[in-house]
Amino acid sequence: MRQATVHRKTKETDISVSLNIDGSGKSKNSSGIGFLDHMLDLFARHGMFDLSVKCKGDLHVDDHHTTEDIAITIAKAFVQALGDKAGSARYGHAYVPMDETLARTVIDLSGRSALVFHAELKSKKVGDLSTEMIEHFFQSFADTLKANIHIEVLYGKNTHHKIEAIFKSFARALRLACEKDARVKGILSTKGKL
Repeated sequence: MRQATVHRKTKETDISVSLNIDGSGKSKNSSGIGFLDHMLDLFARHGMFDLSVKCKGDLHVDDHHTTEDIAITIAKAFVQALGDKAGSARYGHAYVPMDETLARTVIDLSGRSALVFHAELKSKKVGDLSTEMIEHFFQSFADTLKANIHIEVLYGKNTHHKIEAIFKSFARALRLACEKDARVKGILSTKGKL
């Protein structure tokens, strides 16, 4: 089983993450930001990852540090659980609709960080989460995981639906990229290392 537990503490946040990549979609998340917890629950369920996130953050300041540091800590758990990525499919992609919205995510666990993010989020907040933090969440995730992540909302109107479709498509694409492929011997790269 590819599992990891990561604890990350700074002057701004204290975060514990438990992850099982080969899980069944169970989640227990407590970030202090209700809408972010909802997105993490969706991420776990649609990625079939078992995920637990506990965070005490400086929400009296704003939601920036908590959102950023949770992304970093979850990505660190993926790094640990994936190890050298031997046997992994490496690439994943998913289109996910949410009512009138359609989002696409494409991922390469390349060992190189890049984020391309195209989503017009007109509302400044959804629940208690600033929508500007959505792109930053995925930038922090890509930087820490050292992955190419391309996210695009192809169309849609409702900001909640757009963000939900993004997280679901991200979860499904990451699940595919992490999946073991019996035909892959070692690392799926002509370099022999990711």
